[in-house]
Amino acid sequence: MTKYVIITPARDEASYIQKTILAVGTQTARPVQWIIVDDGSCDSTGEIVDRAAEMYPWITVLHRSNRGFRQAGRGVIDAFKDGYARLESSDWEFLVKLDADLSFAPDYFERCFAEFQKDPRLGIGGGAIYHLDKGGLKVESNPGFHVRGATKIYKSECWEKLGGLMTEPGWDTVDEVKANMLGWSTRTFPDLQVLHCRFTGAADGSWKDSVKNGFANYVAGYHPVFMLLKCVRRLVTRPYLIGTLGLSWGFVSGYLRRLPQVQDRSLITYTRAQQMRRLLRLKTIWK
Repeated sequence: MTKYVIITPARDEASYIQKTILAVGTQTARPVQWIIVDDGSCDSTGEIVDRAAEMYPWITVLHRSNRGFRQAGRGVIDAFKDGYARLESSDWEFLVKLDADLSFAPDYFERCFAEFQKDPRLGIGGGAIYHLDKGGLKVESNPGFHVRGATKIYKSECWEKLGGLMTEPGWDTVDEVKANMLGWSTRTFPDLQVLHCRFTGAADGSWKDSVKNGFANYVAGYHPVFMLLKCVRRLVTRPYLIGTLGLSWGFVSGYLRRLPQVQDRSLITYTRAQQMRRLLRLKTIWK
């Protein structure tokens, strides 16, 4: 049996977290520990996860105080780190960062771990995120190397090399780029569906989510030329103008406010080189 642990930051997820609890509880390969961090919820999230812990002895619940608002990036990772500190064992093979608004098949984790067994250099992986759209399922497209932050599986050896997660928006790209720079591979498993019960970024609204993504790209050290073309391409995706303007403002505002970027110049150099190779249609992780 594969030994893996899950950490789930959750804030005001009463409408969805029961589906995630059901999905994990019915897995053919169950975790040795699942830490659910109630990040100061104002709804009944805390009560729901407490009841789940009474049902499943491998669930640990941690309640954090309410900071008064939802905080993308730092708030999520701070909650994740609090959960990580509560792990009862250090000999796990895989660490999972899992959102609280997901649903997936009973053999999801078993099949994910099979992908890692096929590729010894695979350091980060996870299923493809889908959401309901006009009565059908629509996949969220991403670069080939990217695994959505909602469902990330870290191999223990890769996790140790990464040295943990950055606390700012953009953490879920920086970790993968760094893993690739260090010789690991990262990828989404397209045949493994994960249903996101609400659209990505829906909790923040379109404008705030776009600004957050633009700022995350700034923090990660994206090349300005690559970012310009990304914003142009964004014009054909809903919400068209708001999404593009928010993405642009989030990126430019980082420079205007002289905010810090990822504290690893070699990683920024690697990121920009990979992006320029993508623009030149050369081999790159940005496929």
